[in-house]
Amino acid sequence: MSARYLLTVPAAILLASCNVQHNTGPLQYDSKTIDAEGAESVHVALHMGAGELRVTDGAQQLARADFSYNVPEWKPDVRYSRTGKSGTLSIDQPKTHNATFGNTRYTWDLQLNNKIPMDLEIHFGAGKAKLDVGSLDLRGVEVHMGVGEVDLDLRGRLRQSYNVTLNGGVGQATVRVPSDAGIYAEASGGIGSINVRGLNKVGDHWESESYPRAENKIRVQAHGGIGEIRIVAD
Repeated sequence: MSARYLLTVPAAILLASCNVQHNTGPLQYDSKTIDAEGAESVHVALHMGAGELRVTDGAQQLARADFSYNVPEWKPDVRYSRTGKSGTLSIDQPKTHNATFGNTRYTWDLQLNNKIPMDLEIHFGAGKAKLDVGSLDLRGVEVHMGVGEVDLDLRGRLRQSYNVTLNGGVGQATVRVPSDAGIYAEASGGIGSINVRGLNKVGDHWESESYPRAENKIRVQAHGGIGEIRIVAD
């Protein structure tokens, strides 16, 4: 398969995501507060097709989610369940097929509890995602991006070792890690650039100075698509 073909397909996807819109109406707002119901750990799964996503800490309970949208069919679907000591929180953008031209607005602002251990699974189709999650009690992070920009900030006090997987799409993805923590990073990509700053190149990967002796470590695996992947330790 030629590089020209690989470049053409994502460009077409990007063009479609920019020009094909949905029936719009007045801007609507919705808020949800989710209680952990005694769960001792939680899996958080987010599926957003297109829009602006912000995730940070600050929730007194498990989560507080604030949504704004002007496509009525896009009201987020929020579900939570607990089985034994484990909980699952899922937030999904409904799938709709009634496409017309217009100006869509779609924003999720999610605050999570920083005392409940959790792993994050994020599927982000198009737009911008700001994931400031380094202060959470993380067990693992998995991010799948489509078209747009993702900023994953893992800086904060490291409470236990965990793995991070980033599957890049079309655009720019930045992973920020604490420079004083044990960091191991691998990056491979399709078409585009991979830039690593603040870590030492060791063979086919990068490490922080403290990695060999650190008790708790972050292991990052970044797989590029088309665009730029940046890993920054600061």
